Amino acid sequence: MIHYITGGERSGKSSYAQDLALSLSGNPKYIATSRIWDGDHQKRIDRHVNDRDDRWTSVEEEKEISKCIDKDETVVIDCVTLWLTNYFVDSKNDIEQCLTLAKEEFDKLIGMDANIIIISNEIGMGVHAQTEVGRKFTELQGWVNQHIAKKADKATLMVSGIPVELK
Repeated sequence: MIHYITGGERSGKSSYAQDLALSLSGNPKYIATSRIWDGDHQKRIDRHVNDRDDRWTSVEEEKEISKCIDKDETVVIDCVTLWLTNYFVDSKNDIEQCLTLAKEEFDKLIGMDANIIIISNEIGMGVHAQTEVGRKFTELQGWVNQHIAKKADKATLMVSGIPVELK
């Protein structure tokens, strides 16, 4: 089963996803998709790791998330935005290439015998990006979010810490 959770920054997505994972498994896996960009980012990652207790197994994977999921596991993938950023940077901002690669990788999750909880951001609901690169990435994020939401078994929008069931 794929459960898609989206929302704005600090909307409660991660907490909701982690609570959901713990309701499904006593030992879930957390797949972090972020690269370590700088010291501040490393501190944020460390804080997130320390927030989870010893029931969790943490794995870092920048792109090939499907290879980290075993049969009958419950996993939280956090997050689509950082995962896409890795493709976007590596492709030198080629939207078509990123869109193809991300869809291909996500589609590997469909039909897996696992509980997959995937977190994303609704960045298009915020301030209009000032740069062309920012606007391109916002479009890419929107298209990938639509693809994931369409194929997910369940979808939830987080608003001010409140889950709103979409499907």
